[in-house]
Amino acid sequence: MNSNDVLSMYENIAGLTGKMASAAQAGDFEALARLETQCAIQAAATATGVPALSGAPRMRKIDLLKMIMANDRAIREVTEPWQLSQVMEAAH
Repeated sequence: MNSNDVLSMYENIAGLTGKMASAAQAGDFEALARLETQCAIQAAATATGVPALSGAPRMRKIDLLKMIMANDRAIREVTEPWQLSQVMEAAH
């Protein structure tokens, strides 16, 4: 995996998590689940490690990671209250 591959992978993950956030906000949990599977497939490449980047590619990777984290936060804002309510209902 070279630096272009690394950036391409993170760009794909950022795009997928953006779509996941939109699906969550729209209440389309089937699409969210499908996108989550696609994202997991993309992220599997990181299991073997990725090469260190420097300079502009490193800064781009950092920006992409920030986008991924913001998308994750947006997804959690929708799904965590739903998950909590499901747990609370099951407890009754």
